[in-house]
Amino acid sequence: MELAQVRLLVTDFAACYRFYDEVLGLKPQSGAADGPYEKFSAATGAAGVALQDRVMMAEVLGELGETATGHRSLVVLRVDDLDAYCEQITARGAALLHGPAPMTERMRVAHLKDPEGNLVELQEWLLLRT
Repeated sequence: MELAQVRLLVTDFAACYRFYDEVLGLKPQSGAADGPYEKFSAATGAAGVALQDRVMMAEVLGELGETATGHRSLVVLRVDDLDAYCEQITARGAALLHGPAPMTERMRVAHLKDPEGNLVELQEWLLLRT
């Protein structure tokens, strides 16, 4: 078994596409900025984050027709230099909710939200530093 992706069901596809592409700097697979689906990948690693228009999935599962409330997901991205990355993304429009700050003795984190309110955690693994 292989994890292919984490998929977020979104209502404002264009705003979320811009956030993951232009603000976080992930690479879109096809360039489908208008949706209804796009997968994003980091420069390294196999895991990806995908966006899918919530209406499209609601056609398959009717219960998804209602607006999502509360925090239902957390996208986690590992970066090599948390301070530098946070500086870059705030210059591109991101608003940090927390951090950069230590989470444990082995990890520093920062948190923000995408345009749909999904939480994004940025991690810097201190044990990987040389």
